[in-house]
Amino acid sequence: MAEEQPPPPAFIVRVFDPEKDSHAADAVEHACEVGPSGKTSLFTHNLGDPLCRVRNSPSFLMLVAETLYPTKLIIGVIRGCIKTATCGKKPHRVDGGTCPIYTKLAYVLGLRVAPAHRRMGVALELVARMEEWFRANGAEYSYMATEKDNEASLRLFTSRCGYREFRTPTILVNPVHSHRRLPASSRHVTLLRLPVRDAELLYRRRLSTVEFFPRDIDAVLKNPLSLGTFLAVGGSGYVWPGPDKFLSDPPESWAVVSVWDSDRVFRLELRGVATWKKRFAKMTRLADRIFPFLKLPSVPDLFHPFGFYFLYGFGGEGERAPDLVRALCGHAHNMAGDGGCRLVAAEVAASEPLRSGIPHWKRLSCAEDLWCLKRLAEEYSDGEVGDWTKAPPGPSIFVDPREV
Repeated sequence: MAEEQPPPPAFIVRVFDPEKDSHAADAVEHACEVGPSGKTSLFTHNLGDPLCRVRNSPSFLMLVAETLYPTKLIIGVIRGCIKTATCGKKPHRVDGGTCPIYTKLAYVLGLRVAPAHRRMGVALELVARMEEWFRANGAEYSYMATEKDNEASLRLFTSRCGYREFRTPTILVNPVHSHRRLPASSRHVTLLRLPVRDAELLYRRRLSTVEFFPRDIDAVLKNPLSLGTFLAVGGSGYVWPGPDKFLSDPPESWAVVSVWDSDRVFRLELRGVATWKKRFAKMTRLADRIFPFLKLPSVPDLFHPFGFYFLYGFGGEGERAPDLVRALCGHAHNMAGDGGCRLVAAEVAASEPLRSGIPHWKRLSCAEDLWCLKRLAEEYSDGEVGDWTKAPPGPSIFVDPREV
């Protein structure tokens, strides 16, 4: 009697084909609400490019899960990217300071499985295949971000895929109002836009030992989506002396931040909001437009697709540094308003020293973000940093805007 053949697999995982798969991948995305059914949900509009959130990374991949019978149908998607980033620091042999320890770091994002095809092992297989690509390209660690209350995601990554809860950054979001913030350059603050090369040198010398700092920071700053790096110094009339003189004799207080235009990458939309809340928000915007001199707080229109600016690369020193960060955020608010965006967002470590200077609305922000990390290269020695997944958190992290 002939031996029975095992049934064919219910689905396969393959590389995303932009020409054939874009529409079907979008359908999966829109079927997966970010939020409980029947409640307010956050939708992402990828502006016709399913690769938008990884395209700016040095190396990236998108995979799809596709059924084989009775018809071919895309039921799941996942994206991943790889870069070299800081995982620790060590003493510098020459000047007695510290220098970064780099690792090849992968990032998993955009994992979606159509609701009708969950609990079939699709998500687990997508993650496993993505990790195969990570390892084949030399990645030593992989991380992902989710919310603390996303039990399904945490169960998949920590219980089944071997990720460890690692860092708990905070997403700070501030609305863009019709009225403008007060000019930052006054007798109290001087605000300067730094040349890209000078910004790179400043970041490398002051922030390169911060966790997740990208070694290709020059590529980040030169990207057309990076709208500039801005320095705030206490007092008036400060003239930028160049990075060498600035770092050898810095002002008593200073702060720096860079601005990224996420509006040209993707847009967001809140759905499921009660009609009365939409009307109230509209009334606040109307009042702000009619009486801009009152500087009334207004709720932006988040109920249609909207864009935002992302602030990254926070740094600074001195007693007034948080106040100077606040001035920089005010300048970014005005930039975002001029650019037609409705929010300004940032993500920082829970213990970030400059956090108090970042304006935000608590109701729009997220204090429950969670990053999970996995060591992919188990055969490697611990090296200079040891096992990064067990390292204690530092006061700051560097959030790469390409991975927002």
